[in-house]
Amino acid sequence: MQGVNIICLGRLKESYLRDACKEYEKRLGGSCVLKIYELEPVALPNEPSDRQIEDALEKEAEMIGKKLAKNALTVAMCIEGKQLSSEELAAKLSDTAVQGKSAVNFIIGSSFGLAPKIKAMADIKLSMSKMTFPHQLARVMLLEQIYRAYSIIAGKRYHK
Repeated sequence: MQGVNIICLGRLKESYLRDACKEYEKRLGGSCVLKIYELEPVALPNEPSDRQIEDALEKEAEMIGKKLAKNALTVAMCIEGKQLSSEELAAKLSDTAVQGKSAVNFIIGSSFGLAPKIKAMADIKLSMSKMTFPHQLARVMLLEQIYRAYSIIAGKRYHK
């Protein structure tokens, strides 16, 4: 069974978001081995300088790097990434398994995004939309799309 790792900066604060994530985690139980790593974002002042933001992103990149599964497709979630349909995401997950990769790493950055080196090392840069979403909601949306992708792969009716 394929491993799916979601590496994200920050914890879910709202109970309704935690409940939504738990529901998709439960649904994914038969499709993949899901692990979610919640990393603590680097604290920044209210009005951080560009240098402070760069330093924080570099520190976060170090934490992210320690959680990345080896022999895995790595996907950086970022607004400048490519947008895929649900069917295209399903094909990527399926192709990854066929190519002998045992896992997929999805990375969701902090409110200032991801360090350039994380984006550069990713196999795919993926965007959910040109719109901006809260990082906590992005996690729910990502889990739903992963569940939808595995439903497509299995030929289940959920996708329709």
